[in-house]
Amino acid sequence: MPHVSEMFSRFGDPVGRRAEETVFSVVLDAVWFSLRLVLAGFAMGLIAGVSLAVVMTRFRFAERAILPYLVISQTVPLIALAPLIASWSGKLELFGWEWPRWMSAAVLGAFLSFFPIAVNTLRGLQSPSPASLELMDSLAAPWHRTLFTLRFPSAVPYIVPGLKLGAAGAVIGVVVSEISIGLRGGIGRLVIEFARATTSDPAIVYTAIIGAAVLGLIMAALIAVADTFFMRNRPKEIMS
Repeated sequence: MPHVSEMFSRFGDPVGRRAEETVFSVVLDAVWFSLRLVLAGFAMGLIAGVSLAVVMTRFRFAERAILPYLVISQTVPLIALAPLIASWSGKLELFGWEWPRWMSAAVLGAFLSFFPIAVNTLRGLQSPSPASLELMDSLAAPWHRTLFTLRFPSAVPYIVPGLKLGAAGAVIGVVVSEISIGLRGGIGRLVIEFARATTSDPAIVYTAIIGAAVLGLIMAALIAVADTFFMRNRPKEIMS
């Protein structure tokens, strides 16, 4: 394993003998490409997870029918699912919109991110006390008013950890899918391309790995900002 100083010094070197681009610029472009896919996948996973949690909260039979399949879905190997979804590119068309290749990577990122969001949101929406729910019923509040006035505010401490797990899952899903389906331009594919030079130049492989780590840190920072925003008005626990 090369020294850490050697890894970081490699960022300033050209990619090849005749290449004008540096390793840093190539890794930066790959991180930016993958970040957009991660954000798209995380957004899809967030919408799917919250929607499923709301449906399962509204209808108890839906929870008994859907939740076991959500658990089973997470046992499907991502590397086996990637070629299937990648085959949709160029074949699937919706209202004149053709399925792009990058969408397959975003969907696989959503596949890993929606489950923790759905489970944590469901637990949060079911967290209000029976007395609070009875109070809303006594005021003749419709179900959607109870949802947004009582259930969602009570669910915030549960949703935020789900967002953290979902963001990590989106990063893993996109990076693995880029490797599996051979999507060029992302940090996952760059890891494979740099890995070919492991014997002659092992330090360059770690530059791509550092880029993947930075991608995860960016998503963690975004969730930390969201955590600060949603939890800003909640009372803080006082340690005695």
